[in-house]
Amino acid sequence: MIQKAVFFPSKNKKIASGFKFKLFSYMMRYRNALFTITTGVIITGCSLKRPDPAKADAVTTPSGQPVKLAAPYQTKSTRNFCEVIGWPKGKLPIAPAGFKVNLYADGLDNPRNIYVTPNGDILVSEANTEISGIKRVGANIIGASASQNYNKSANRVTLLRDTNGDGIADIKKIFLSGLNKPYGMLILNGWFYVANTDALWRYPYKAGQTGITGRGQKILNLPAGGYNNHWTRNLRANKDGSKIYISVGSGTNDAEHGMEVEARRADILEIDPDGKHEQIYAAGLRNPAGLDFEPATNVLFTAVNERDDLGDNLVPDYLTSVKENGFYGWPFAYFGKHEDPDHIGERPDLVRKSITPDLALGSHTASLGLAFYTGNKFPAKYHGGAFIGQHGSWNSSKLVGYKVVFAPFINGKPNGALEDFLTGFVADEAKGKVYGRPVGVAVLPDGTILVADDTSNRIWRVSAL
Repeated sequence: MIQKAVFFPSKNKKIASGFKFKLFSYMMRYRNALFTITTGVIITGCSLKRPDPAKADAVTTPSGQPVKLAAPYQTKSTRNFCEVIGWPKGKLPIAPAGFKVNLYADGLDNPRNIYVTPNGDILVSEANTEISGIKRVGANIIGASASQNYNKSANRVTLLRDTNGDGIADIKKIFLSGLNKPYGMLILNGWFYVANTDALWRYPYKAGQTGITGRGQKILNLPAGGYNNHWTRNLRANKDGSKIYISVGSGTNDAEHGMEVEARRADILEIDPDGKHEQIYAAGLRNPAGLDFEPATNVLFTAVNERDDLGDNLVPDYLTSVKENGFYGWPFAYFGKHEDPDHIGERPDLVRKSITPDLALGSHTASLGLAFYTGNKFPAKYHGGAFIGQHGSWNSSKLVGYKVVFAPFINGKPNGALEDFLTGFVADEAKGKVYGRPVGVAVLPDGTILVADDTSNRIWRVSAL
């Protein structure tokens, strides 16, 4: 995020980002001049010519959802970092009537993703973006809040177990450590798979074990680094276990450094369980962090975190089914065949191919977590629907996201309006204060759900009364 500086209002991102990248290089080379350089730029500012905005548009998604798309640059792009203040004693997130929320586990270190093992154990990947030294100073200058968790990454997977069934984990044990920003996890055919930001590894695994003891195998290198938090690599396997799917977010916001740095990125990759026969299953997905199979049809779905810098109300994050060999627009188009103003005329062939997603989730909500409800303890309207963790974003003038939403499904497709499910994370909207930030979601065998709240280092449990 260091190169997305607050003092560049330009929408000509190729010019502005290149300039910011050079500035950062000079900052790193001439550390003693850091404050002089950055302060000078902040004071003088930079006003580059912006392209004329396209018109607003109204779209109906394949699921029948009407979506109003604002014109690009209808509002100014902004940096609005929240301040995470933590949860006061006795304060809980808020679920709808008929549900109960309790603290399942705390004392974690930036829990991002949750995986439920076949025997019911809970595995939590703990990792975050690391910025230290001169980079952290620069990040603070350009507007990154201290609440952004730019600390040393835990780089581990922790096992949680509720042995007495009271809805609270009473065993917490490091399952695997020494990783490199782990996120996606999977157990398949006697192996535990973990997706580090730069590689997919697997380790021998037996049901019920509380820690990995065997030697790991790196079976696939993955492209590392990138814009914002696009270091996450999620994992899912198809029903018969013959293929594994890996989500890899883009290396930049909007390909401002060229497509040569985006090889095997903004994609969902497909491989065999041994890491061989890789192919790009679907492309043009800027940050497809959420992955899950819809239970009625076994169709792969993804929750995608869309691009920044086009204004408060553009581009909507979305939930969509994933078509093999499908192209979803990034960076040349957004939400179907709407050409990105910074890529006009570059790839009209891909703009024409761009698939309109199934369900808009709101712009800048940072929709990252995804889990279909496969239990039977919640009311019938929730059965087969999708829970989506919205982490909240810095690129909106108002706090958006910071909640878990629910998308009803019928016959394997979204059906009905998006609903708020778990709220109460925002403490003071006017002052930009939040108690925590929800992200990963998982459904337990007993029909309850867990929600990872990474900045408060907690896991919440939601059960039906």
